[in-house]
Amino acid sequence: MAEDNFTVRRSKEIADWWVSPPMQLCTFPYIEREKIMAGFKHLAVVKFKEDAVVEEILKGMEKLASEVDAVKSFEWGQDIEGQEVLRQGFTHAFLMTFDKKEDYIAFVSHPSHIEFSATFSAAIEKIVLLDFPSVLAKPPTA
Repeated sequence: MAEDNFTVRRSKEIADWWVSPPMQLCTFPYIEREKIMAGFKHLAVVKFKEDAVVEEILKGMEKLASEVDAVKSFEWGQDIEGQEVLRQGFTHAFLMTFDKKEDYIAFVSHPSHIEFSATFSAAIEKIVLLDFPSVLAKPPTA
């Protein structure tokens, strides 16, 4: 149990540092730069149930993203490097990008999303969801 208490305490310390009010992610007082807004993101980090057919869920997620025009991009990945104590059982991450928050709101109420949500929810043991406007701190290189 001591390890669990340490993990929780350490995770909170990292979270407090990373998201210190007022949400100054990657900004420092001595660096002046223009912020570039990069749309609205929908991030899900999940741990699937042991009996879940993950391949079918992945196909369903890809189908959902392709059916809804409001989704500008969709990407996913499976953790292969994280230490168990840090990832806390979570294995997969899903990221959808929208042009603006209103597009995300339209996505959430889309019939395909509502239908797939039941299948997705039944397959997951635990989840962390984050929905946020993103700031592009370093644009991709060509």
